[in-house]
Order: sequence, then structure tokens, then C-alpha cells
Amino acid sequence: MVLLFLLVCSPIFGQGLEGRQEVFLRLRGEMIGEVQEKAVQAYFPVFSFLSEETKKEKDTALLADFFAGCIPLYEYAGQHGFAPVQAESQSAVERIIEGAEDHEKDVQELDLDTDLIEAVKNENIDSAMEEKRQQELAQTGEFIEAEKTLTIDRTALQDFDKLVSQFYAVDSTTYIGRDQLDVLKLTEKDMTLQQRDASEPQILIYHTHSQEGFADSIPGDDATTIMGAGERLAQILREKYGFNVIHHLGKYDVESRDYAYSNAAPDLEAVLAANPDIEVIIDLHRDEVPADTKLVTNICGRPTAKFMFFNGLSRTNKTGEIEYLQNPNLDENLAFSFQMQMTSNEYYPGITRKIYLKGYRYNMHYRGKTLLIELGAQNNTVEEIMNACDPLAHILWLVLSGEA
Repeated sequence: MVLLFLLVCSPIFGQGLEGRQEVFLRLRGEMIGEVQEKAVQAYFPVFSFLSEETKKEKDTALLADFFAGCIPLYEYAGQHGFAPVQAESQSAVERIIEGAEDHEKDVQELDLDTDLIEAVKNENIDSAMEEKRQQELAQTGEFIEAEKTLTIDRTALQDFDKLVSQFYAVDSTTYIGRDQLDVLKLTEKDMTLQQRDASEPQILIYHTHSQEGFADSIPGDDATTIMGAGERLAQILREKYGFNVIHHLGKYDVESRDYAYSNAAPDLEAVLAANPDIEVIIDLHRDEVPADTKLVTNICGRPTAKFMFFNGLSRTNKTGEIEYLQNPNLDENLAFSFQMQMTSNEYYPGITRKIYLKGYRYNMHYRGKTLLIELGAQNNTVEEIMNACDPLAHILWLVLSGEA
């Protein structure tokens, strides 16, 4: 320990008083900076990135080795997400879970770094022909499945900080660690359907919040709400892709949104008990964003609502792991949303927002292949929402069939 200290501090000796003071101040500042950086990495992983230039600095590397050798917790904190556990009553947690103390989600658009994109255009697409086709589609309003236009470099995403910053928005109530977001684990899990013949129901679509409407929804007309979008998505999956789909029309938030997830659970369990071959569950919502934010893009010349995948982690910064809300399927949930996100980016760039991570369970524990999807928001039109069901169904087919 003494020798290591002398090695680090050797530049100090042999200098005058003024020089020693200058070196001491520089090392002190660097050490404080290192401790602060590791604290940020430990408590707020999504905000903890170092630039490549900083990572290459000799002094920073030397100090990192010094801390790793002398303070084992320093190195541990750099490899694992961590948050303090503070007692909180079960009733208080349940109120938060049901939305009584909900947090407004940041609207974070996905903007991929250019170094993640291996190919801007797929080689089998002639750009002139594709442009002509898009012009024709704009006139007819017909949806045509996109071909793969981008290829994202998976190896670059082995950098945890890059993976989080590029693909995830982490709610302030929770935290995520390197053990859960490993790009190899996320991409290697098999998300294809095991039951391919559609002799029994394969997919369940339902709505925890059935009363969510859009800018021009007609009061009292479920066909113009998120439930209408669920029926449209189910229809496409059945008729175009041959899936056996149940669209469950239960309403759990008519009087109040409080306890909607708890209210939905018994019906979900009953449907799954009656249809044990169901592999995929989709809880279809619409988000709420600031009035001046418009979640819309252009697909095949049609205005199309953007959507977002959402995962609950069954833990919060205050409580730590929520023991009575365990989710044995969490890793598979995370893999499913990530593979959906990657496929969306490569076939329909710009149609998704970042995957949102929050602290609770949201009934995602019943099946590994479970998605909670925020389809557009309150200020999208019904037309934009219905148009989004076509690419969403195509993306589902690509992932579930293994064709992505």
C-alpha cells in the first residue's frame, strides 16, 4: 500500500513548495472527480458516460487502477447498479403502483449514433425504385411492409453506457444494472413462437387502461379509443400474419385508474387458465405527453403514431427489490422489448421512442413474451393510431417468426 501510494505521488517529491501544492491540488481534483464519477455510475447508471477522450487519459487510468486496488467497493460499483434500500410500507408502494403517485415520463426520441449503424441502406434496395414506390404509396395510402434498411452493430452495444443511453429511458424511481442489460443476453434469447400452427390461441391483447382516447375520439365509441386500436391490431395479426389472437375487452379503469392493474389480474389469470397455449401478452396503452409534443412520423406516405415499449423492474430506489411483486420472467420481458426495439429501428427507423424502464411489475410476470406498449399519446388522431397498427403488427411477426 505504501509503495503504491509513493508511486502515485512520486511526481510531488523533488519540487519546490509551490510545485508540490500545484501537484497536490491537481491530484486532489482528479481523485474527487473519479469518486464522483463512480458515485454517478452507481446511483444513476443512465447518466454515467465517459467520453472516449477521457477514458484514454493516462492520469485517469492511473487513478482508476489505484482506487480499484485499494478500495474493492470502487471497482464493484463500476460493474453493478446499486441503490440504497429504504423501508416503505406495502400500502404506500401499492398506491404508487396503481398510479396514485405516478411520475410523468420524459419524451425521449431515439437518435442512434452513426457509429452504431453498419449499413445505411440494405444492398438489395435500389434507392431510386424505393423512392418511386414511396411516392406511389403516398397517393394510394396503402401500407406495404418495409424491408430492412439499417443494420445496428450489436458489438458496439456491449458497452453498457452506450446501450443505456441509446436505447433506454430510466424513470427516476428505479435503477438498472449491467447484469440485467447485457446485449448478448438480450439478443440471444429465443423469442419465436413455439406453437406455430395457430390451432390454439397464441396471443392475448388487453387494456389495463381501457378509457384512453385520442384527439378526435368520439365519446362513448370504444372503436375510437385504445380498445379500437387493440381490435385493429388483432385483426391484422389474424388476417395478414395468421396468428390466433384473443382481444380481451375487460374494462378496469371506468370509475378510476387506481388499482387497475390489480383489478385486471383475476381476469388475466382466468383467460390464461382457459388458454394455456398463449405465449404472448400485449397490454396496449396510449401515453400522455405535453400538449406541444406530437408523436407522429410518416410511413408509406401515411401519418403514423410513434410507439414505445415499457418494462417494469419490480424494484424502486426507496424499497429496493419489491419482494411481493417478484417477476420470474423479467429477463425474458427485457429481451422481448429489446428485440422489438431493434427490429423497429432496422425496418422502420424513427417509429419508436426509447424503451421506458420503471420500478414496478405491471402484470408482466404472467408470460415471458409480454409487452406493455404505449401507442401514441392523447394528442394523436385516431387515423395516426390505426395507421401505426400495421408496422407494429409487422414488427411482431418479424420477431415472433424469427424472420427479423
